[in-house]
Amino acid sequence: MKISREEVIRVAQLANLELSGDEAEKYRAQLDAILEYIDKLNRLDVEKVEPMAQVLHGAPSGEGDEGGTRDDVLRPCDIGEAILEQAPEAKKPYFRVPKVIER
Repeated sequence: MKISREEVIRVAQLANLELSGDEAEKYRAQLDAILEYIDKLNRLDVEKVEPMAQVLHGAPSGEGDEGGTRDDVLRPCDIGEAILEQAPEAKKPYFRVPKVIER
């Protein structure tokens, strides 16, 4: 066993989740299986395996750039006011939302 029930409960508390006893045991078993699988992967001999190349997605720009990437350029975005006008309780430039986390 790689992970204890107490560790599962502690992680659930940190994530502000309430778990029943059955759920804690179910997740403990699932996390334990995941950690065991990772342990198997860590034991594999990959010494002679060539690193894989990163494949870029997207269409080439047509300017000799085979990677299919574009320049990161700032563009104005003038929709903020229109969106805030539709919000029930907006105080420019912020949205007001109800409190959802209580401890």
